[in-house]
Amino acid sequence: MNWIHLVAVLALLEYLAFTVLTGRARVKYKIRAPATSGHEMFERAYRVQMNTLEQLVVFLPVLFLAGRYWPPAVVAGVGAVFLLGRVLYRHQYVKDPASRAPGFILTLLPNAALLLAALLGALRGAAA
Repeated sequence: MNWIHLVAVLALLEYLAFTVLTGRARVKYKIRAPATSGHEMFERAYRVQMNTLEQLVVFLPVLFLAGRYWPPAVVAGVGAVFLLGRVLYRHQYVKDPASRAPGFILTLLPNAALLLAALLGALRGAAA
């Protein structure tokens, strides 16, 4: 099994789930498209969706790049922390945006670690 591919697919499924939850909030709070404001609970769901998209722009490329240079199980493990961080981020942000820090940290640290791993791997590979 390719663990890195599994983590990537799970990240995309997680994003799609957040998208569906945002759509449900749009209906529940009667926010007509294209509006992105109008009820605080909808806005929270929408911000989680958008923040997750912003994080995926970094996460997916560095996940695959780091996986070219480092053991796949380790890279996938770091990626799994990202996935858990996103779930925690969503839960905390919807409940109280001020409490989102732990989930954000569990998103930021894996992204930074994978970015550093990809950079070091590329530099090491270039020197060989």
